[in-house]
Amino acid sequence: MPASVSTTHLLSSPRSSRSLRKLQSAHALSSNYAALSTPSLISQQRQQQRNTSSSQSPGPSQIPPLPSQQSHHRTRSNSDAIVASYSNGGALPVRRNAVPKKAPVTLTPKDELETLVRQGPRGDVPAGLQRLRHLILCDGLDADNDGMSHLRIYVWLILLNTPPLSTDTYLDLIRRGPSPAYSKIRNDTFRTLATNPLFKRRVSEASLIRLLNAVAWRLHDAKVERMSESGKMINASSDLGSPELQHASPVVKHTQHPPTVTTEGSEAGGAEPGIYVQGMNVLCAPFLYAARSEAEAFVAFHRFITRECPGYVRGAMDGVHKGLLLVDKCLAIGEPKLAMYLRSKGMTAEIYAFASVLTMCACTPPLPEVLQLWDFLFSYGAHLNILCICAQLLMMKDTLMASPSPTKLLRSFPPLQAKTIIELTLNWVRKIPADVYEELVHHAE
Repeated sequence: MPASVSTTHLLSSPRSSRSLRKLQSAHALSSNYAALSTPSLISQQRQQQRNTSSSQSPGPSQIPPLPSQQSHHRTRSNSDAIVASYSNGGALPVRRNAVPKKAPVTLTPKDELETLVRQGPRGDVPAGLQRLRHLILCDGLDADNDGMSHLRIYVWLILLNTPPLSTDTYLDLIRRGPSPAYSKIRNDTFRTLATNPLFKRRVSEASLIRLLNAVAWRLHDAKVERMSESGKMINASSDLGSPELQHASPVVKHTQHPPTVTTEGSEAGGAEPGIYVQGMNVLCAPFLYAARSEAEAFVAFHRFITRECPGYVRGAMDGVHKGLLLVDKCLAIGEPKLAMYLRSKGMTAEIYAFASVLTMCACTPPLPEVLQLWDFLFSYGAHLNILCICAQLLMMKDTLMASPSPTKLLRSFPPLQAKTIIELTLNWVRKIPADVYEELVHHAE
């Protein structure tokens, strides 16, 4: 009884039911193993076909290709392709990471110009200067709306071949006090670009007076030195009794007394250089406006008037008058019709172009355009200012020809357009004969 009760209890429990089902499933699988291992009808038909085809023993060329095990294939990429033979004995090639080549650094014209100014040319100085001039002509200096450029004064110093100057040298000239031309300087400085707000905001009259007074002292010292050397030549010729030396030059011939210096530079006569002439204040203004210090403006301005246009600052201003004659001559060559019309009205360059010749067009606003025009003049020669004046007349041609009284129109030139003037000037150069161009080059000496 206890055994039967325990058996009945086990059969009636859920755990015993699950154990029983597992035993039945295992028994069913083991009893049907033979049936499961028997091939299906389809398998038997395929096996029969294989036996039939193998009994016929077909040749190698008649063996059909084995069917692919997959119905869809991924297209092989070029990187996965297997190369049949390799130069290194059939081994797979070793892939190496290719080192990318650095592209050559291409500088923009602005960057190239700045690099050229800061670092200088690499080896060939004349070629570097030619490249600098070309960059200025084609692209110009980078400047703001007021015409201010951090490179301009340094470019001018390079183009003028200005030697370095110690600031102490400029300060020593200032400490000497008023120069012999001080009164004339004071009479002119307050009128310098009086209607130009850009100049008045940046440059004070005191700065202009100091610079002009220092230049006057420098020219005065050079004049005294030249006259002292002339006096020594006279004394030497008297001691030696040489008639050749006595008649060698007008200075030796006419100077019989110790050298004297005129107190007003503009009153010095003839070919003798003065120390100040009216108009130098306007000619000096762009240098002070573009420079970062008075010392920079001083050395650039002094170099310009003593090397590029010394004839403009002589007492008689002979270089200016030669330039005015060349304006009439070049205008007649390039625009004969306009030149004849102005001459018929009694208008010559002596009447309308004196200030433009003397100041290198600095008397005509706006000042930023003046600076851009001066970049061109310093690059290719201040003598081209004569053709720049002719270019301005050409721009006014239609208005002048239509006016019965062009005198009123030429009292003041229209605002400068530096880019257009430069283009017209370059075209005008091609029309000038070689002998006339030679006069242009040397007229301001």
